[in-house]
Amino acid sequence: MRPHLLQWLSAAALTTLLAAPALSQQSENPADAEIHVLPVQGNVYMLVGPRGNAALQVGYDGILLVDTQTAELVPKIAERIDELAENPVRYIIINTHVHPDHSGGNQALSNMGRQETGVATEIVAHENVLVRMTAPPDESAPETQLSPEGWPTMAYFLPYRDIHFNGEPIEILHQPAAHTDGDSLVWFRRSDVVSTGDIYTPERYPVIDLDRGGRVQGVIDALNRIIRIAVPEDKQEGGTKVIPGHGRLSEEADVVEYRDMGTIIRDRVQALIDDGMSLEEVQAARPSLDYDTEYGADSGFWTTEMFVEAVYRSLSE
Repeated sequence: MRPHLLQWLSAAALTTLLAAPALSQQSENPADAEIHVLPVQGNVYMLVGPRGNAALQVGYDGILLVDTQTAELVPKIAERIDELAENPVRYIIINTHVHPDHSGGNQALSNMGRQETGVATEIVAHENVLVRMTAPPDESAPETQLSPEGWPTMAYFLPYRDIHFNGEPIEILHQPAAHTDGDSLVWFRRSDVVSTGDIYTPERYPVIDLDRGGRVQGVIDALNRIIRIAVPEDKQEGGTKVIPGHGRLSEEADVVEYRDMGTIIRDRVQALIDDGMSLEEVQAARPSLDYDTEYGADSGFWTTEMFVEAVYRSLSE
């Protein structure tokens, strides 16, 4: 039997970890919240709201928005768009995955784009996003159901799709079985920016949606792909910018640290599974203990216990 995780840590490190406060999840009423605009680089901006982040590209072709957050935030998003772009010619929306905090504003923003430009808004996503949005109510979660105006109009099924917009090549890269089974990375090649959706969330453990095809190995594979794309400028600083689904604007070194964390916890859980431990025994061993102060949570929609269970179930299949 391999040792309990507590035996892997020095006494000083253990004391520090146990004394540190756990991360807390703060809630905010979207109706009272603001959408903040952070210039990233090139012609790409990061929209920071109470339900996560979106990436916005502005140029002579029009508006390209990666993720629409929730429907009640659309008026605030529209205000920010109006501040950055005058008389847009065309709207494109890209959904990184199906969850409503990233796609709930599809219909309202699509209608807004059509009214402003007279041109239908294109909504791009992997076909698994379309499948889940259009599934009968008894076969999918109600929160992923949108009216037809919010469905993807350009569903791709190959490993990637590329478009040219606002003078920039943009690659939309499918990451199978990661956060969900329909995740896409969006790489703005000229601006040197990658928008990750919920594959990368630097302020919490990866959310692995097992019911919608998510798996821990797919998350790690996707993080490795981000690292292969990203190029630091000097001493691992600067260079490619990474817009996460939730959390702070990041660089390659941040993603490397996050990938290492996921890999180490995966390997620890796999070792405990190989020793014949049940889920309850693995959770009691606390294989994520030395990372809990940075990424963990004891309450909220995604706790440390839920993360360890998702890793366990991913590896036990």
